[in-house]
Amino acid sequence: ALHRNLPAFQPSIPVSLLPYLAFILLGSTFALTFWFSTMPKNVPLEMTAASLASVLGGFGVVALFCTVGVYV
Repeated sequence: ALHRNLPAFQPSIPVSLLPYLAFILLGSTFALTFWFSTMPKNVPLEMTAASLASVLGGFGVVALFCTVGVYV
């Protein structure tokens, strides 16, 4: 079968870096969320901050899950 001829899976990011990556991404998410709650009303800036926080939070949660052994 084809899967027997393929090399073993190698992750793009080393598993040893996942805790640090999760900490940085989730820390950035919390910082952006705090900044979002204190900024003056400016819809484009609010949308940018909220979108960036959402993306960073999503990747941060996945990195955190993989760190603790829940491979999603």
